[in-house]
Amino acid sequence: MSGIAAEAVTTPRLDLLPLEVAHAPEMAGVLADPALHTYIGGTPHTPDALRARYARLAAGSPDPAVTWLNWVIRLRAESCLTGTVQATVNGSVAEVAWVVGTPWQGRGIAGEAARGLVDWLAATGFSRTVIAHIHPDHHASAAVARSAGLAPTDVVEDGETRWSRAL
Repeated sequence: MSGIAAEAVTTPRLDLLPLEVAHAPEMAGVLADPALHTYIGGTPHTPDALRARYARLAAGSPDPAVTWLNWVIRLRAESCLTGTVQATVNGSVAEVAWVVGTPWQGRGIAGEAARGLVDWLAATGFSRTVIAHIHPDHHASAAVARSAGLAPTDVVEDGETRWSRAL
């Protein structure tokens, strides 16, 4: 998909910065808590593994019909990275996801970042629908989706509920 690339997005407290390989060392610390993987599986990446992952993400999707958009979340007041947001755009649908490191949870950062991402997607005009897949027991992530204007649907995929918002 041509014509869409991650751009810096500013919200009242946050900067969503396009993901770079150079973010990996700091992000390895941000994402180091195994509890972050309770609902998504896996384990925290080492800095080297995260560097390799970020290099793959920065290279883009191997499918020309799909665009990967990835950002790190920077909390301006503390001048630190706190998590990530992402969108996978396929046709007119953008599937979004977010993660905020444990020390920064409960401060509204994920919700603010998700709203910034969804607002940016709406402004680009490339997506007509935003979806997210959320484990039914992950109440915090459901609250983030709700704050970004998504609503649960009846669709369940791999045990996760699809949330959706028309733009």
